[in-house]
Parts: sequence; structure tokens; C-alpha cells
Amino acid sequence: MIAREEIETIITAFPDLYGRLIGKRIAGPFFVEEVIEHGVHVCDYVLTADMEMDPVPGYRFASWEQGYGDIHCRPDWNSLRLATWLDKTAIVFCDVYDEDAGDLVEIAPRTVLKRQMERAKDLGFLPMGGAELEMFIFQETYESARQKGFQNLQPFGGYIEDYHILQGTREEPLIGAIRRHLDRSGVPVEFSKGEWGAGQHEINVRYADFLEMSDRSIIFKQVCKEVAMQQSLAVTFMAKWHENAAGNSLHIHSSLWDQDGRSLFAGNGKLPGLPTGASDLFRWYLGGLMAHAREVSLFFAPTVNSYKRYQAGSFAPTSIAWAYDNRTAGFRIVGHGDSLRVECRIPGADANPYLAFAATLAAGLDGIQNQTEPPPAFDGDVYAASELPRVPASLNEAIREFESSTFVRRVFGDQVTDHYLHFARTEQRKFDETVTTWERARFFERI
Repeated sequence: MIAREEIETIITAFPDLYGRLIGKRIAGPFFVEEVIEHGVHVCDYVLTADMEMDPVPGYRFASWEQGYGDIHCRPDWNSLRLATWLDKTAIVFCDVYDEDAGDLVEIAPRTVLKRQMERAKDLGFLPMGGAELEMFIFQETYESARQKGFQNLQPFGGYIEDYHILQGTREEPLIGAIRRHLDRSGVPVEFSKGEWGAGQHEINVRYADFLEMSDRSIIFKQVCKEVAMQQSLAVTFMAKWHENAAGNSLHIHSSLWDQDGRSLFAGNGKLPGLPTGASDLFRWYLGGLMAHAREVSLFFAPTVNSYKRYQAGSFAPTSIAWAYDNRTAGFRIVGHGDSLRVECRIPGADANPYLAFAATLAAGLDGIQNQTEPPPAFDGDVYAASELPRVPASLNEAIREFESSTFVRRVFGDQVTDHYLHFARTEQRKFDETVTTWERARFFERI
């Protein structure tokens, strides 16, 4: 395709700590002559930078003292696909290697997930998952939103549009284009629908193994933003863009399969509260998720904004509980037989998918290895329950849970644990140092 000039540009990219795509646009001939064999190089500071690309001090991985050298990015050819929303462009995800040692960079989000996938493979499991990502659409451009100071933004819709076909028709020029480009770019779409907010929408893509599903989620977010820009619109995946609006979720559906394509969750075992049969593996996997949900919440909710989504009556969970087909629970069990799976409703759309899937898998595998029994199923409105363990109420609380967890250090290692603790503490510190519009409105005159 490059020789026929059907492809002129190849994007070589990988996710940073936030899940943003970082990389280079490579001219087609140079890609063939050099990159296929040798890969590309990127400054290592990108795996320590914050949202503003500030080289944050205090990381062991990279620093001014170490000179901010290069990391080596090698294409994962399984991820190569057309980027049809761009002209004559393809995209390939890269794995990140240490320039000197030649080893995978352990703190890179894609590596973090790959290590947990290796654990699953060693146990004979293939983790399969789906990701339900929600977003808000705005009758703004990103430039106009910045000029307004991100105040008084106009959503694309005047009422809650959950399942509404009429409002969906208004948004179809954007949503339809996104669906088409996803399909044509190797991300098969199931459906789209309005969500529980004005201008809020969801597009579901087909399930896949955890790594491919994470890649698809990143492509999904990129396509949504870039197609919106092409139509002079904007979308956001903030967990909570406004205090009076619904939150944006990343619901993770997960199950384990064997190498022959058989579900390992299906079975004849009885579990009170579950109206279908299930295997021991399913029960223990669920037990691991329940046991470790608070400890890994940093990978489900990585920003200060994440925790504003957890509000009663909002379809976002507030407690660690499981129930069958109950959207008030943090863990909703759905399906039966081969379709039996766990839906984790805790992650927000601001989560890095690789880290969220890695946390899910690590917790579930630990439950299986230790034959962890889940607590009893909850019957009723989880929001009304006061005796259940709660999801962390703040980033600070999630940091404390992550830091004190022997499980986290055991499954992710000291290097990954310390790196993401520093990342989270930096996010919290940057917020704590900021004077907000709320503070000025509340105190400027009256204090």
C-alpha cells in the first residue's frame, strides 16, 4: 500500500501514563526502509510527564540527572491497522524497550498489562473483555472551550437522552462517522446509543482479549476526538465534566477462556444470588475482584476528578458489592453459560484502559490462585446500604490503599508500584496547589 501510495503516513504510537497516544508520524518510504527493522526512538521523559508535558522530578525511571535519554519503540505488528479517519494513514502500536538493556520498560502501561496477560497464560487462561466507554459531545470546538475557560459550555443536547432515537438522530452525523471509521480501522462496532446525560453517548465495540481491547479503547477515544474536531465539535471523556451532569464510565466486562475457545466461567456450580450455574473459577475470580477493588482503585480512577463521579443515584457505584444484573452494584454479573461475565462498573472513562484491565486481571487471578470466596450477593439498592465497603472517596484515599497494599507490590512489583504512586501524588499535589473558580466565587468578596 505504501508502494502504491495508498498509505503515505504511518503513526507509530504507544500510551503514556494517562492513556494518551504518544509517538511520531513516519513517512511511508522511511517506515519501510528503517522503522520496520529498527523501530523508532522517543525521549523517555514522556513516561514521567504530567498532563501539561511537564518533566516531573522524583521518578527513578527518568530525570534531569539521568539526562532524559531515549527509549526504543518497536511496532507490535498485531496492532497495525488503517486510520481511515485520516488521509492515507495507518497506525501501529509500539512496545517500549530500554535503549541500553533491550528489555521491555516495566512501567509502560502496555507492558504492565502484558505482564498480567503472561500470568494468565501460564495458568492456561485467555482473558477476554469488553469496554463500554461513555463521552459527552459539545457544540464547541476545543479552541472555543479554552477561550471560554471551560465555563458555560454547550452540550449537544438539551435533555437526558438515554436510548432516545430522536436525539441520537441529531448526533448521528458525528456518531455515524465515528462508527464507520472504527469499523474500517479494525475496531468492529456493535451499537451506539444515547446515555444518561444531555449530549452523552456510548458506542460499544466487540469484545476481544484484554490487550486488543485496550488498544481498541485507545483507538476509540482518538477517533472520537479527531472526528469531532473535523466537524468543529468537541467530546470529553472526563469522569465528571460538570457537577450537575452524569459521569462518564469505562465499564469493563471480563471473562476467562481456555486456549480452545471454551468459557471457563460456565458451569453447574451454585452460588446464592446467581440465577445461573457457574464454575469455581468464576466464583474465585469474583472473590479476588471483591477483595482487591479498593487496593487497585488508583488504576480505575487516576485523577482527582475521577472520584466526583461516585454519587448515589447516578448509575456510578459507591460501594463494593456484587449482584446479578443490578446497576447499583460495583460488580454487576451478566449473562449465562458461555456469556457469563463480570461487569466492573468502578472505572471512569478517564482511566488508562491498559492499567484498568491489568488491575482487573491481577485481582481476579489472585482470587483464583487463593480460592477467594466472594461475600454474599447483595439484594436491592446498593446505594441505600450503609454496611458495605465503599469505593475510595478521593484520590488521596486511593493512594493510601495502593501504597499500603502488599497485594499490589506482589503482583505489579516495586518499580511499577512506586512509579504510579509518584504519578498519583503529583496529580494530587498539582490540584492542591491550584486556586479554583469555585474558591474565587465563594470567597473573593465575602470572606
